[in-house]
Amino acid sequence: MFKGLVLDYAGVLTDPDAAALYAAIDGLRDRGVRTALLSNAAGGGGARLERHFDALVFSGEVGVAKPAAQVYLIAADRLGIPADTCVFVDDSRSNVDGAVGAGMVGVHHTSVSATLAELSVLFPA
Repeated sequence: MFKGLVLDYAGVLTDPDAAALYAAIDGLRDRGVRTALLSNAAGGGGARLERHFDALVFSGEVGVAKPAAQVYLIAADRLGIPADTCVFVDDSRSNVDGAVGAGMVGVHHTSVSATLAELSVLFPA
């Protein structure tokens, strides 16, 4: 059973249909799933992102970037759960592979509808 959802920002949450992803994130949080944003950005995010996530991890702030295994482990640690109970979503195949190498289940984001379909299987109601 998965306890955490970790998502990339650019390319995933910037998708034109991302409102549906944000709604799914909020729904999972309501069910007790821990959520994190993991971005290779320098930092920041503000209240707009904080309201959807339990943790925000920016490579510029933690000193390690995707696809290095350590950054995924930092995200899981900030969620307070083991990496092998987390699902990671990114539009970059190499970043998904990095997450899988760190013990997470990876979802390669190609469209909002495909990602939502995968998440519905991984986090059944």
